[in-house]
Amino acid sequence: MTIPRIFQPDFQSAAARLRVPEMGTDVVAPLLAHLVRLLRPRRVLEVGMGYTTPFLAAELAELRDHVRVEAESLAEKTRRHLSGAEQLDDSWLLADPPLVTPTAHAEPYEPRLAVVDNLRDPDSSAGRVTEVLKELGLEDSITVVNADLKELADHLPADFRPIDFAWVDAWECLYFFDHLMDLVNPDGGVVVMHYLMTYPEGEAVLRYIAEYQRKHPGELEVLNLLESQKLMQNSITVLSRTSSRAKRRYAKLGGAIDYGAELHAAARRQAGSR
Repeated sequence: MTIPRIFQPDFQSAAARLRVPEMGTDVVAPLLAHLVRLLRPRRVLEVGMGYTTPFLAAELAELRDHVRVEAESLAEKTRRHLSGAEQLDDSWLLADPPLVTPTAHAEPYEPRLAVVDNLRDPDSSAGRVTEVLKELGLEDSITVVNADLKELADHLPADFRPIDFAWVDAWECLYFFDHLMDLVNPDGGVVVMHYLMTYPEGEAVLRYIAEYQRKHPGELEVLNLLESQKLMQNSITVLSRTSSRAKRRYAKLGGAIDYGAELHAAARRQAGSR
């Protein structure tokens, strides 16, 4: 199995130059990369450049290539399986690439990363990010928005909506929640906020979000995760917009996949497009 780029020595060495101890993202950075791998977002926003930036950029670049190969392999196994006019079944499902739904490959996967930072924080490594990305061959993989968060909506590319995944590592988490959550995909778009637990102002933001949940049932899911060994920079809050979540049901009662007409049609379309 190929070692993911973010764990390879050249990447680790370059990214280490951006690590700032007081920012506390040494564990969070690879976690964000894994979340991107899990969720496969198409439009990713980072608020606050730094150590996490190359992790997001590298993961998206690697994932783009992985998804292209997966789509080709899925189309090939579907054509092979249906060549004898057979129906889809578990042998198709478990063949490489296993378990993949054809609807995930209805369109090419070309993820984009936009990063907003005003580059005014003297304690941040944001000013060195471009140099590290260039060293890693990732300098063309991001759009940098040099602006305050409050100016973000006016500076994002017009087609950079909805945002599927956002990492907000900035003091203005409440502003983002109040003014920019509408930019996030209501069909399960995810926002990860850094460090809202264990200090008064952050806890006030969490109470505010909880009150929003109470007043708007079904619109937002929230998970708080604490790095219990740390005194500060010690948590992430994961928000998922669910106000327009699409129904996705692939299996029947008991968990058996429904190999009905809808799945067959999607599989044939995907196989015919390659």
